[in-house]
Amino acid sequence: MLQAPQRSALSGPALVRLLARLVEADVAESRQSLADRLSQWLGWTDAIALSSALDGKPPAVAGGARAFGRAEEEECTRVRRSLVSAIASDSVLAGSRRRGSSSLSARMSAPRVAVVDTQTDYAVFRQRYLALQQSMETAIGTLRGRLRALLATQAPALARLAVVDAVMERALGERERTLLGAVPGLLGGHFERLKEGEARRVAEAEATDASNAAAPLASDAWLDAFGKDMQSVLLAELDVRFQPVEGLLAALRAC
Repeated sequence: MLQAPQRSALSGPALVRLLARLVEADVAESRQSLADRLSQWLGWTDAIALSSALDGKPPAVAGGARAFGRAEEEECTRVRRSLVSAIASDSVLAGSRRRGSSSLSARMSAPRVAVVDTQTDYAVFRQRYLALQQSMETAIGTLRGRLRALLATQAPALARLAVVDAVMERALGERERTLLGAVPGLLGGHFERLKEGEARRVAEAEATDASNAAAPLASDAWLDAFGKDMQSVLLAELDVRFQPVEGLLAALRAC
């Protein structure tokens, strides 16, 4: 008996590993170093700006220095928790888990249906994903700028780091939006596979028990599974987006 070849385990961020599993893609590990990849993503003007930030004279420390403290830590925690809560409580992604709040008797008295609702459209999920992405980008961008402003008041080395981070955000921002903007499209394929699988399940059940007057009941379990998968991807994306903030926090804690 032939066995399907096993995919090699991917390393790297949870977002990449999760997407590879959901889209059923056999993704090969990149053999390029981080420096090589960055050299392809940075334009010549970005490279000049980055070189100046790294090799030039350290920027003057901004006036009005204040110590890094509890307020910034608490704000970072608040922003992250707020974004996690928005993802976890989103009514669209909750699917039939939200509908499950209806009474048991009402659900049991509902007519049995033999087909999956073909009107269930991915477009509404795509719009929710894009909206949550925008919320992440806005909130994290504001937080990142606030931490850079504080870094610039601490010491020349930290002020240089603030400039480097600003250059990197400008240089890689469009690339980041393009790559992360492709995620909803990848999830669309996963949605359709789950939907088609449920339709096959109902059709096979109906064919197996054709003598039964009661039609097999179509389930919303596939939709719940998709909602959970989408939430997992969003949370993994949040981890990736928050990495620059974590780096700036680490620098501030060390000063």
